[in-house]
Amino acid sequence: MTRALSPFWMLFILTGLNLFNYLDRSVVPAVLSDIKAHFALSDGQVGRINTIFMLGYFVTSPIFGYLGDRASRKWLIAAGIFVWSLGTVLTGFAASFVLLLACRVLVGVGEASYATISPSLISDTFPTERRNNALTIFYVAIPVGSALGYVLGSLMAQHWGWRWAFVWAGVPGLLLALVLLPFREPTRGGAEGGAKSTKPTLADLLNLFRLSDYRLVVGGYTAYTFALGAFAVWGPAFLERVHQVPKQSAATFFGATLVVTGLVGTMAGGFAATAWRKRHPSGYAWMLGLSAVLSTPLAIGAFLATDKTTSMACLAGAMLFIFLCTGPVNTLILETVPMNLRASAMAMSIFCIHMFGDLWSSEIVGHLSDHWGSLQKAVMILPAALGVAAVLWVSLALKTKRKPAGSV
Repeated sequence: MTRALSPFWMLFILTGLNLFNYLDRSVVPAVLSDIKAHFALSDGQVGRINTIFMLGYFVTSPIFGYLGDRASRKWLIAAGIFVWSLGTVLTGFAASFVLLLACRVLVGVGEASYATISPSLISDTFPTERRNNALTIFYVAIPVGSALGYVLGSLMAQHWGWRWAFVWAGVPGLLLALVLLPFREPTRGGAEGGAKSTKPTLADLLNLFRLSDYRLVVGGYTAYTFALGAFAVWGPAFLERVHQVPKQSAATFFGATLVVTGLVGTMAGGFAATAWRKRHPSGYAWMLGLSAVLSTPLAIGAFLATDKTTSMACLAGAMLFIFLCTGPVNTLILETVPMNLRASAMAMSIFCIHMFGDLWSSEIVGHLSDHWGSLQKAVMILPAALGVAAVLWVSLALKTKRKPAGSV
């Protein structure tokens, strides 16, 4: 008979797995120049690597969301971890650019399963008053894992070649895929005191976007993700090309800054939002708006600065404020819908933020860079996207009614 994990160990294991999720994903930008040179690619083709990954990721996320509200989540998570890890390892053996793209699709499919379903496990483990803090800790894995991907990927490529960076990044996941299977998963709705949770119907799924708060959260998140996705792909290359920072130094700076600002920003934003929510029902929404409002001018300054020091300082500041919303935005996605639709709500959010967000943004920046002959001009579309997120999230904060935390 399987036994249940304590909330601490559930969060610990899921956060650790999420770290490897983002480590695998961030190896690509760390070795982008090497891949471009090896396959003789244009900037537009380089941007397509992220686009094709996102196709595998967001197209399958609604499927996993539907299954996550109806089937065994631990088995779906195990399958996802194995698939994304296998795809990462195989990327290192890709003999052509087409095969490399096929491997990145595989990584996207695996990550879709994990990213869609894991937050619902946390929501069913932690009660409303502790949920945002738990999700904040879970999503700290984004900056930490991404930073490790940048730094370790760059170091491995420097010493053993870019292919081995993917091999060693993917192997741990192959070993960790089965870690949750010996344990019993939490009951759906268990954190609400065993409240009855019915299996969702197709009509329930279609009604998600009739919820105005959910629309505003996801709409702002889509614009935010458009900016952040391209920023993550082109950040090191921007420093390398515009300010002549050596490739290794650019990747190291970006990775180190990402882990520091990500940890501080995610933790500070998450815990501050929890305290804010206790005083006002729109506390989570205001933290989202504050994140976008503060990061937009700093991103503009980073891309327009003529000297390296100012640019790097503004980049660090923008990254710090960007991460303030990481925990609250995902908490709001889960809390603005009925509890039997949590995995589906996360899945539809993933679908939207990638379909209309970072699926295209890195490639758009690449094509604009080719067209204008200037990466510096091309990245200016990213602060504009952050501005759109600010408008939508501030609108959400202004309209939030006084209602009990966790109600929908």
